[in-house]
This record gives sequence, C-alpha cells and structure tokens, in this order.
Amino acid sequence: MWTINAGFGRTIIASTQPTQPHAKKVKLDETLGRLGTLEARLARGKKEIRRAQRLRYDVFYKEGGAIPDARTAFTRRDADRFDKYCDHLIVIDHAAKNRRGKVKPRIVGAYRLLRDEMAAKAGGFYSADEYDIEPLLARHAGKRILELGRSCVLAEYRSKRTIELLWRGLLAYVRAHDIDVMIGCASFPGVSPLAHAQALSYLAHYASADGVWSVKARNDLYKSMAMLPKDALDVKSAREALSPLIKGYMRLGARFGDGAVVDIKFNTTDVFVVMPVAEIDARYIEYFSGTERRAA
Repeated sequence: MWTINAGFGRTIIASTQPTQPHAKKVKLDETLGRLGTLEARLARGKKEIRRAQRLRYDVFYKEGGAIPDARTAFTRRDADRFDKYCDHLIVIDHAAKNRRGKVKPRIVGAYRLLRDEMAAKAGGFYSADEYDIEPLLARHAGKRILELGRSCVLAEYRSKRTIELLWRGLLAYVRAHDIDVMIGCASFPGVSPLAHAQALSYLAHYASADGVWSVKARNDLYKSMAMLPKDALDVKSAREALSPLIKGYMRLGARFGDGAVVDIKFNTTDVFVVMPVAEIDARYIEYFSGTERRAA
C-alpha cells in the first residue's frame, strides 16, 4: 500500500523492451545508495523485516488511520501473507538517536517488492484484490513484472533526499532482476473519492493508461475517477493536489488505470499505476542510477 498523505502508496510496473536500467548489474547484498547519513539497501533477515513492518504500522495505522485487526494491534506491525515472498527495500538513518540521545540507526523508509515469479508462489499479486490485472498480465506474457507496495516514509523524513534514495535502490533492483514493468496502487487519504475530485479527474483525463497498458478496477469496487469534465478542470489546482510521489511517477512516464477503489481497512482511496521501464526518460535513469554520493 502507498498512501499519499505519507507521500507513498502501492505500485506495480512493467515494460516491453530492454533499456538503460538493464545496462548495469548490481549486487543486491550491498548498499544501493547513500545520501549523507541515509543508506538504501535491502533488508537483511527477519529482524530488519520486522522493523520495516513496525515502520509501516506507524505510518499506516497510527498516522494514517488504518483499522488494525487483533493481531496487528497486538504486534504493532503491519504484516500479511505476502511479506515472506517479497524483498524489502529500506532506507536507514545511521545518525538517528533514541530517546536517551544515543545514536541508534533507524529504518525511516521502505518499499515492498514482489516479483512475478514470487507472486506465482504467493497465489498472485496483492493488487489483484482491487484491480482486474489478468488481461494486463496476459497481454505481456513473458515480461518481467515487479509489484511495488507498502511504500512509506516517516513524516520527518519525507523529503526529496529520501525519495531519491528509494528510487535509486528501486532502479538498482530493476536492473539486477531485468524488470520490464512496474505496477501497483497509489493511495489518497480517506475513503471519499469526491474529496479528491480534482486530482482524480486530472489523472483520468491527462494520464490514463490505455491500449496494451489499460487496467480497470474490479466491477464491484469501481469508482469513477472522471468526476469533473475535462473543460471544467482547474489543471493547476489539480496538479497541486497530487502527492510528490505521484508527480514523480508521472515525470517517469507512469499511467493510471480506470477507476478508483476505496480501501476501508487502510482508510484510503486507491488508484492503479503502471510504468513500463522502457518508457522511463533516460535523464531520470541516469540521475537515479548515479553511483556518486550526491550533496545533501
């Protein structure tokens, strides 16, 4: 899940041709990016995965108003059956301090990454609960698909630096696994699509996925995104209403499925994102794939 009030959401991406992200392989057991005291890499072992799940709990439940079941409330961790099939991209602040003022590295950002071969073992992709993705998968049979989910960052770390590190780590992962397409859901806060009429209508009119990339919400969950006609839309206000993450996806060439879905449990209104790797602008690939440490 990717929540907009947290700056993040749920996402999947796919592509049709090998491109620059595949040009350079990386080792996924090493650091995937650094900015100052922040480091991006994959979680190592169950302990770090549990810490990422606690971060998700803090963002989705304590801050975002998601409704925990008894087990989630007891463990104070956001966990489900998909976690064991996923890789977990994390951002660590090595200069974070505990309540006593002592330095104690802390996980401050996370993405959950589910590749198609692991989704097969898990019984499918997480986003299939909300969107009819089978036609998309059938049209791109043989392509390497990655579902992005449970993306979140602590409020005090929601900055360009943290998002950049997450994307540098993600593109390193895409190269290492020869991913063709990323997919997933991005989320607006709250369960009223009407409250986001400007933003949702903008996505429907200006950034809809069509043709071979089209995806539609399940009929029983479908909520129209085009609540305002195109000629009545205040484009500037609509764009300002989009989260930094969704704006970033759009710059990378992402398109959005037909229909929003209300997720009562997570207190969000979800949209489906599809991003072919082959269509990502080479400028962004070069920027996020840089191995140098960028100035803070």
